Amino acid sequence: MAPCCRQSRRHDGARLQLSEVLKAALPLHAASHCLPSDHWKTLNALLRCHTAELGGHLYRCMDCGKDHFVAHSCRNRHCPSCQRAGADEWLLKQSASLLPVPYFHIVFTLPHALNGLLSQNQRELYKLLFDSASATLLKFGERKLTAQVGVTAVLHTWSQTLLDHYHLHCIVTGGGLSLDDKEWKSTSEHYLFPVRALSKVFMAKFRDGLKKLYHQGKLGFHGALRPLADKAAFNTLLSCACAQPWIVYSKKPFCGPKAVLAYLSRYTHRVAIGNGRLLALDETAGTVTFSYKDYADQSRRKKMELSLSEFLRRFCLHILPKRFVKIRHYGLLGNRNRAGKIAAARTQLGCVRESCTSSLCLERECSATPPLPLICPHCGSQNMILLERRRRSDAPPQLTDSS
Repeated sequence: MAPCCRQSRRHDGARLQLSEVLKAALPLHAASHCLPSDHWKTLNALLRCHTAELGGHLYRCMDCGKDHFVAHSCRNRHCPSCQRAGADEWLLKQSASLLPVPYFHIVFTLPHALNGLLSQNQRELYKLLFDSASATLLKFGERKLTAQVGVTAVLHTWSQTLLDHYHLHCIVTGGGLSLDDKEWKSTSEHYLFPVRALSKVFMAKFRDGLKKLYHQGKLGFHGALRPLADKAAFNTLLSCACAQPWIVYSKKPFCGPKAVLAYLSRYTHRVAIGNGRLLALDETAGTVTFSYKDYADQSRRKKMELSLSEFLRRFCLHILPKRFVKIRHYGLLGNRNRAGKIAAARTQLGCVRESCTSSLCLERECSATPPLPLICPHCGSQNMILLERRRRSDAPPQLTDSS
């Protein structure tokens, strides 16, 4: 296979990596676009992932005598190769807060009319999305149940084709702790809150928050959005965005805490596109092909080909602001009083010993699971010894293809 055209599985059996696509795309994109410094830092981290520039460990096989270098990972939250370990660590921590109650999955989606505004004001409007959705759920819990529910919210900004699609996935407890912490208020196993009512309250909270940010001068309007600095134009945009009901979708409830764990383990640390969806890279034509699900066509799996520059542009849409927290907890699960609230909930549910025991067993099971053995790529032996630890290099990554 010619080096200028790489398929999902190369001749050496390795899967096509996102870092390879970025490496080919950056020289083309940088020539005509100016990337923010945070984007450069993220892209450079992804380019260096599992390369000698990040350092690593040098091993020797005691059976065949050959050396094997294992490079460090970048641990960047936008890297598809690094998020699996992060998800496992996070999952173990969250398992201690699970309750033996139904859990519901509710998705809050912002209208596409606001996409341009969101892309230029990510930190402010992402926070407003979290605040509006969580306040809506907590308010319904207080009104419908006279209780405080628990909410875990995860921000996703992408569609299957990497276009901007801003939505918040919320995992909500089926019931809540009474406001005096003396009773557990249960809900139906099949129904939590009416989605139409959730939609109206969510839209009103986000709209009012957006108006407040505008009057406080905390929104930026650049390029094609400069006309929105005019109050009349801004109000017209809001009217257009609120003309139709906002989409709030309630999925089927999970079948117990174990199903919640299984879902969270593969979903919370998901990135815009993983290596498994990359199908082909053609550097001669300057294109990349990837797979996606077409939800408008019964979720059929399809292929999309984009220019490398357009692929990189779409990927950069989903690089989060520096230190922005994309997984947040509210109500019973709020970080400030979680331990006390969960303990009170378990007391009212009559499951203190059972919950604590299952959590402890899960922790022991995860901690007792040994790491995957290091295998010699030359002979397949596991008899490897560490020769040397190499520190990371400050040299910038190479942006030209070295294959």
